[in-house]
Amino acid sequence: MVPMSSMSPVSPMSFCVPCPPCPSMSPMSPTSPISLHVPHVPPMSPMSPMSCHVPPCPPCHPRVSHVPPCPPCPSTSPVSPGRMSFAAVLAQVGGAGRFQVLHTTLLALPLLFMASHNLLQNFTAAVPPHRCRPPAAPNATREPNATLGTSLLPELGPCRRYAAPHGDGGANATEPCRDGWEYDRSIYVATIVTEWDLVCSYRQLRQMAQSIYMAGVLVGALVLGSLSDRFGRKAMLMWSYLQLGVTGTCAAFAPNYAAYCVFRFASGMALSGFGLSIACLVVEWIPTPYRAITVAIVGFAYTLGQILLAGVAYAVPHWRWLQLSVSLPFFFFLLYSWWLAESARWLVLSGKAEKAVKVLQRVARINKRKEEGEKITAEILKSNMQNELATMKSSYTISDLVRTPAIRRIFFCLSIVWFSISFSYYGLAMDLQNFGVSIYLIQVIFGAVDFPAKVLVTVSLSYIGRRLTLVVSLLSAGLVIIANIFVSTELQTVRTALAVVGKGCLSASFNCIFLFTTELYPTPIRQTGLGFGSTMARVGGIVAPLVKMMDEYYPFLPPVVYGAAPIMSAVAASLLPETLNTPLPDTIEEVENRSKQKQVEDTKEKIPLQPQDKAPQKEA
Repeated sequence: MVPMSSMSPVSPMSFCVPCPPCPSMSPMSPTSPISLHVPHVPPMSPMSPMSCHVPPCPPCHPRVSHVPPCPPCPSTSPVSPGRMSFAAVLAQVGGAGRFQVLHTTLLALPLLFMASHNLLQNFTAAVPPHRCRPPAAPNATREPNATLGTSLLPELGPCRRYAAPHGDGGANATEPCRDGWEYDRSIYVATIVTEWDLVCSYRQLRQMAQSIYMAGVLVGALVLGSLSDRFGRKAMLMWSYLQLGVTGTCAAFAPNYAAYCVFRFASGMALSGFGLSIACLVVEWIPTPYRAITVAIVGFAYTLGQILLAGVAYAVPHWRWLQLSVSLPFFFFLLYSWWLAESARWLVLSGKAEKAVKVLQRVARINKRKEEGEKITAEILKSNMQNELATMKSSYTISDLVRTPAIRRIFFCLSIVWFSISFSYYGLAMDLQNFGVSIYLIQVIFGAVDFPAKVLVTVSLSYIGRRLTLVVSLLSAGLVIIANIFVSTELQTVRTALAVVGKGCLSASFNCIFLFTTELYPTPIRQTGLGFGSTMARVGGIVAPLVKMMDEYYPFLPPVVYGAAPIMSAVAASLLPETLNTPLPDTIEEVENRSKQKQVEDTKEKIPLQPQDKAPQKEA
């Protein structure tokens, strides 16, 4: 082998020289010891042009028939002597420095108000106690009848009133509420229900407004998600902030129900857009070792936002001012979003390597690594992203999710689970008034339960496994929701406790399914599979309020459906393969091979049982 000392440390081209074959080898005795001595080579600087750090080959032992080959070079390309992975570039400018802390914090702040918009209708569309407004009395003769009707209205319910006698009916004749309703405004000063009389025969419009909002979330994921890949994460993030600030403010001044729904639909689109952009920017600027804990911390911002919503709604009881309070902060987020950094990965993959260099050098300055940042060039970044560029050129479509049997089974099972979790989650979280306690208190409890639930599920995922944790969480949620049907409405503490446990299990299931999905799909279709799962979750959020409409005819049916969905999805989750301590699959063929290998192992375990069953019969 060429001596390492013969290479200049500043040589413009570095390469590994293979070990020469041993000149002659005598057969090695199976009992003869092997004694190889590998001399120590001082480590080279990671920024040195010499990129192959391997010790010299071991000397040929006279009784050794095989000499281990040289370790492979990290890079044998003579074009880029200083080539390193993109993760190394990120570490060079400070992978977990001051920039990452500040950048992630600024991205997490808007998530506090994401929960506010998702669950806003618990307060802006709350239904206060109400009764029919008595008929107008044109003269003194009608007033006693009106007073009489008013005093007897509670016996008729909120949707009918006693009619004023006209000579053709008895004193007990009733009629619908033709003059509107009177509302108890002691708790809810004004809601969209009191504003536009969304009660009785119009009560379904209340649930429809939430479904329209969730439809906007779905459309936003499909439209703004693809635009983010085209125009950049930061551009779509800023646009989403602006859109949500404008449409949310317009919803606060909506003159009628139709306009309100239009603005809420647009707000849902914007919320989905900035949620996806934030997820990309957080993940793409955080090194892999810190990514899991960072994502978990950012997720707690959404949980904290649920508690914050209860406090803001209690302080601002009027629905228009509450809508305005959770929308105006996005103009502030828009102002400081100019400081945020675009994803360097996206810039390189989009052919903007020069801009990526400037962004990385800015990050290096903030992390006090200016000198290391100045060593980065556009050529180095392009060489680092060759594998990603090759992957982007490969043509994978949504049809690959159903083309092969193993992937197809994973796809259908995950779709059922994503839909069911979101369906039951919003069915439970958007029905706070039915628990009979303060809606503000139950909102705080529902938000606080997510903290222990997510901590417990994180431990369970790491030690017990993904599949079992997901199945247990889904079964627990479904059984608790169904059990609440049989609890008397007088036992409000028990009903509330069961609902809190169910909501915590569903929150834990969300954490499970997100991680499980990323580990089950191979790299080329991982983002496609995760995106389709998220789409199914949003479809579940759309359907959940619609199912709630059935309680007018069958009061027991919505909770039965909300509870049955997680139980059925638990069965689907049990059919998924376990991924604990399993490497991420890189190709579709790898997933298929794992499935076939698992089937062979299961078959081998069953074969020995057949002769054992037949043996006693032969002896008899």
